[in-house]
Amino acid sequence: MRDRECKYLQDFAEEPAGEREMLGSWMKLAAALVLGLTAFGPLHAGTLEVSSPDGNITVAVSDEGGHATYTVSYGGEVVMEPARLGLLFADHHGFEDGLEIRGTADVTTTDETWEQPWGERRLVRNHYNELRVGFIPKEGPARAMVVAFRVFDTGLGFRYELLPTEALAGDIRITDELTQFSIGGDADAWWTPSRQFNRYEYIYRTGKAAVVDDAHTPVTFRQPNGLHISIHEAALVDYSGMSLLALRPGSFEAELRAGSDGIKVHTKAPFKSPWRTIQIAPDAPGLINSDIILNLNEPNKLGDVSWVEPGKYVGIWWAMHIRERTWGNDGIHGATTEETKRYIDFAAEHGFSGVLVEGWNIGWDGDWFNNGELFNFTQAYPDFDIEELGAYALSKGVRLIGHHETSGNIANYEAQMEDAFDLYERVGVRQVKTGYVADAGDLVRYDDDGVKQYEWHDSQFQVGHHLRVVEAAAKRKISINAHEPVKDTGLRRTYPNWMTREGARGMEFNAWGTPPNPPEHISILAYTRMLSGPMDFTPGIFNLRPNEKPPVREDMQRGDASNRPQTTLAKQLALYVVLYSPLQMAADLPEHYEERMDAFQFIKDVEADWEDSIALQGEVGEYVAIARQGRESKEWFLGAVTDATPRELLIPLDFLEEGKSYTAQIYRDGANAHWDTNPYDYVIEEMQVTSASKLDAALASSGGIAVRFVPN
Repeated sequence: MRDRECKYLQDFAEEPAGEREMLGSWMKLAAALVLGLTAFGPLHAGTLEVSSPDGNITVAVSDEGGHATYTVSYGGEVVMEPARLGLLFADHHGFEDGLEIRGTADVTTTDETWEQPWGERRLVRNHYNELRVGFIPKEGPARAMVVAFRVFDTGLGFRYELLPTEALAGDIRITDELTQFSIGGDADAWWTPSRQFNRYEYIYRTGKAAVVDDAHTPVTFRQPNGLHISIHEAALVDYSGMSLLALRPGSFEAELRAGSDGIKVHTKAPFKSPWRTIQIAPDAPGLINSDIILNLNEPNKLGDVSWVEPGKYVGIWWAMHIRERTWGNDGIHGATTEETKRYIDFAAEHGFSGVLVEGWNIGWDGDWFNNGELFNFTQAYPDFDIEELGAYALSKGVRLIGHHETSGNIANYEAQMEDAFDLYERVGVRQVKTGYVADAGDLVRYDDDGVKQYEWHDSQFQVGHHLRVVEAAAKRKISINAHEPVKDTGLRRTYPNWMTREGARGMEFNAWGTPPNPPEHISILAYTRMLSGPMDFTPGIFNLRPNEKPPVREDMQRGDASNRPQTTLAKQLALYVVLYSPLQMAADLPEHYEERMDAFQFIKDVEADWEDSIALQGEVGEYVAIARQGRESKEWFLGAVTDATPRELLIPLDFLEEGKSYTAQIYRDGANAHWDTNPYDYVIEEMQVTSASKLDAALASSGGIAVRFVPN
């Protein structure tokens, strides 16, 4: 066997230098495991430990009872009981029973700082201790599984790595991942269901971990002692998305989304899974202040990305959701040349960089939800001149933002994608919003035999599709904003043109959702979905009762009057700070902003790209307060929002530079504000503050406060 395994190392040594650098250490270790070499540690260790740099978090890895397990402690107390690790395959022996730890490398430390081209903060510290643990079966064909653990001060990540031994040669079909998470049934939980038709777009459920049956990640828990834990994944590439499936009350197993053939993952060795992440914090804001997801992704692969441009935009979008206009060409078509010029003029006048236009291309007439094969991504409706509008926008210092709705027909989109991006590149489009409106499990592709197959939005196939889109767009210096996407796992670090996405209930549900987003929605999003990365929530609605307007045409009806944003106007402003996206939309109609230009000033002033971000205060589902420093202006902005419960916050301003004075421009709820009865009661005022000051923020029911700090 020694000769055979050495040949694998010899073959690997002949690979390009870049591949050797990327894979060398773990493949060398895995080969040593199979050979039983002792240079990498004891033949049988039993239990190994690795701690975070500050010593608060410790992971103990064991092979007790022949099972690969890990246990997590915080502050010396066990917070996650022993949980299983392992993989099962359709055609190969898996890693389940009879395992023992073999040949383990020493703990290594990484402490580096890297710069984001855009993001919540410019400089990101990547500081962790790493332990790579090898497991081999005591019986059966010789094979090795390495589990790499990286432990940060704010949590940990771990992943599986396999070496191409004779026992793991050829195509590998993963049928199950045995990864478990032991939370405990008494923990509080905030989650959305993972096996429902509407993908990630559900109102968050709250309850004890014992009643969670299946959940999308990120899913957030609060232990009885107040410790907060969030489970997710990082670097989801060529693998299927992970949700959590309850084994017993409070104990969960990784549930991988199966493909149309029933197999969860098709792969080959050498192989690395996505990272499974566990964020840990003593309080809720500590979850937000972690960079684990980003740090577990590979660095930028695109090279110079100076063409990726954060900014704010307006668009022909909300008008369709409130039935002011339509996507299809039926007499009140929204995407006309005339209407688009009106939005371009508004954007240019008020300093917005882009104008999104939905419904411009052929395919929207009739039942577009079920007719995805009819979309043409290069042919416009007769009343929309994309060449003229591209030039007109550029003449005003604005760019069109493109739109590709697929209705889930991936085959039709991929057949046209290259031509569609070429068109956008020619007319000056630098950002494209993609859409995959289809029930979960109904994405259309054709296999090699031309047979129609249906896939899930978080299947391995769709994970690959998104990367094909991002890479094709990057060749034309185009950035992507994906809606109905696969969840964010931090790949914006590797592909900085994948700027933002949806992946939760956004503003549109307040136009027609049943029910609309409840007052606590934002105070849950901040500690769940937003932990994974930016969200194009599309905030800034100023007409908070849109469906009470008379219909624009006699044969049309508005939505139910109860469908409306359940917030105050001040809370709409605060969303620009609380919910991060490098592409922030001012989602309402221009005429609604023109009615309240004093409040609109905050949207004009707030930035979309940040030098630094700090979550200050909050509790999951109740309230959140966040401060961010603009990357361009270096001014600080603050946003705080609450659920239906009015509350008064006293917020220290010690994030401001010491020794400087600032004018705080405050946009807050009025004394009589209430999201239901009086949402338009707001006050705009100024006060002088320093880093020693404390801001008294009185938040109305589902209210908020937005503040700009201007140095004097």
